[in-house]
Amino acid sequence: QLPVDNAERFAQWLLSAFSHENKTLMIAPAEGFYATPGMGQNQIRLAYVLEEDKLKKCVELLQIALQQYPGTHY
Repeated sequence: QLPVDNAERFAQWLLSAFSHENKTLMIAPAEGFYATPGMGQNQIRLAYVLEEDKLKKCVELLQIALQQYPGTHY
């Protein structure tokens, strides 16, 4: 669960408008994984990366993206 207004919009923003050191993230909004309408609107699913260094870099990139995303609310 993320402090964003909508995970679908956040996912689109990551691919279309966000870049940090020429890198971005691709995430899967979790809403499509629920049978109940409206569930998971601010949740995402991540692919597990077996390489610890890459996983750490992705988490750092996600943190930076959340700081810049206009729909983030803490």
